[in-house]
Amino acid sequence: MESFGSSKEFLFGKEIPWETVGEGLERQIMGYDDKIMLVNVKFAKGAIGVMHEHHHSQVTYVVSGSFELTIGNETKILNTGDSFYIPPHVMHGAVCLEAGFLIDVFSPIREDFMINR
Repeated sequence: MESFGSSKEFLFGKEIPWETVGEGLERQIMGYDDKIMLVNVKFAKGAIGVMHEHHHSQVTYVVSGSFELTIGNETKILNTGDSFYIPPHVMHGAVCLEAGFLIDVFSPIREDFMINR
């Protein structure tokens, strides 16, 4: 695995750029090292996080909004204050029902997010 080093110890959200990663989707990469990564994600109402899978473990906290989330063969509605866990290699995706903000934590780092940085 390629090493991407680590982020600074102190990170200020207003200084970190947001990347557009899809229609109505923006991501902000916060703290990371090779073992863990925290990412902020903004969804506009109707935005879709397409079904996908990856080798990373993922835990996500719903800061705001409402999401129809599918993990494997199960779909549930998650709202502000809820959280979910996605095991490695399990298909998952989301549809944003009410504009919202998620905090994603990945282990190990999402190497694909670091390309072109």
